[in-house]
Amino acid sequence: MTNFIPIFPLAIVVYPGEELNLHIFEPRYKQLIQYCIDNKKPFGIPAVINNQVKDLGTLVELVEVSKVYDNGEMDIKTKGSKVFRVLETVKEIPDKLYSGAIVSYPDNSFTGNRRLMQKVIEGIRHLHELLKVTKTFKKPDTEIESYDVAHHMGLSLEQEYELLGLMEEIHRQEYLKRHLKKVLPVMAEMETLKERVKLNGHFKNLGGLEL
Repeated sequence: MTNFIPIFPLAIVVYPGEELNLHIFEPRYKQLIQYCIDNKKPFGIPAVINNQVKDLGTLVELVEVSKVYDNGEMDIKTKGSKVFRVLETVKEIPDKLYSGAIVSYPDNSFTGNRRLMQKVIEGIRHLHELLKVTKTFKKPDTEIESYDVAHHMGLSLEQEYELLGLMEEIHRQEYLKRHLKKVLPVMAEMETLKERVKLNGHFKNLGGLEL
């Protein structure tokens, strides 16, 4: 299935199910959001990487307009719906300041491996311990999917985009597991190094070796 959607390119990756708050201030995007409000339509957020609008993005639903300022700026709440692929960009739309795109929606499987996902979750929690950060997930472990945790494990924007291009949940889980397998040993070594640095210059109570 293909259709035309207004687009709001941003230097972020949005995932299906993700809640995203935005402050709208540019005239073209104030017009875009007003169009979506008036027509009860979603809009697309294609990822921008290295100043280039990428082919993949996520359709988002407008959940709430939280605040409208005197100058027309808005605070809005949105939620990711589904991944799209840009087939053709429509840069000029009659009487509109914003652009649009003709898009298709790739089949996206959400059937993964629960045991593998649990290992990923445990790995993320271990990473957070090493980083000394506290994060909680909104869902119980048994309901967490790869999209729910992808922003919580230190992926670069490019890596987040790679994950967006994987249309099988099991492949996304394996991608996250590989990332953790690379990152965790490095973080553990850094933690060990930090402890060694702390010891440097302090009095040490060390027992002597009896010969």
